[in-house]
Amino acid sequence: MTGQSPPKEKEQPAVSAKKRPSVIKDILSLFLKVGSILVIFVLLFTFLYGVIPYDEPGMAPAIKDGDLVFFYRYNNVGYLPQDVIVLERDGGRIARRVVATAGDTVDITPEGLVINGALQQESEVFYKTDRYEEGVSFPLTVPEGQVFVLGDFRVAASDSRMFGCVSVDDTLGKVMAVVRRRNM
Repeated sequence: MTGQSPPKEKEQPAVSAKKRPSVIKDILSLFLKVGSILVIFVLLFTFLYGVIPYDEPGMAPAIKDGDLVFFYRYNNVGYLPQDVIVLERDGGRIARRVVATAGDTVDITPEGLVINGALQQESEVFYKTDRYEEGVSFPLTVPEGQVFVLGDFRVAASDSRMFGCVSVDDTLGKVMAVVRRRNM
């Protein structure tokens, strides 16, 4: 043994009170971040997107009673046939499928829905399209700035067969997603 002393451990500098992270500052920072996220979420779903709980059978089976419908509020390029849109009717919000746009001629014959002389084959509709006793007269040409909409549940849907064409300006937006929430 040579008389060596054991190696000294390096001394840690004392952490001053000023450098210690403050728990209160961390909590305030967390609340600020959560609050900012909530404000952004509220602004997005107030001005850009919308959500409605659906309580009407006119779009079954695509949208069922009890589903949540998310829609995009601004559709500057207009709607295309097969788009599902949200509109206000009789004090409530309903979703309907666009079947004809400005300039299209709509007719409902015993064979079914006819657009511009062509019988429509709609893969997402499982019900025959019939005329209603009361409502609009066919054939009908859709005016500029309007769309003709039908519910997928063609037997009992309140749609353009009853109330006529819908002004694009009176629609709320285009459906982006449907969330099934029945039995939740």
